[in-house]
Amino acid sequence: MEKKTYEGAMARLDEIINLLENNKVSLDDSIALYQEGVELASYCDAKLKSIENQVTKIYEDQQLKDYEGE
Repeated sequence: MEKKTYEGAMARLDEIINLLENNKVSLDDSIALYQEGVELASYCDAKLKSIENQVTKIYEDQQLKDYEGE
């Protein structure tokens, strides 16, 4: 099984959106694609939040600490 990446998930979301917008699938398939899209969107959201948490850390006194803003 291929490891899921943010970029891969976004590419798949684009495919799903195109299929749904262009009515290229049946109603039953649309429901399955919609569910897959919701799961991918949730994955992407969690991934972005994780990256945001990493970025908001700064190096201070040889330790990583949460950024508290200015």
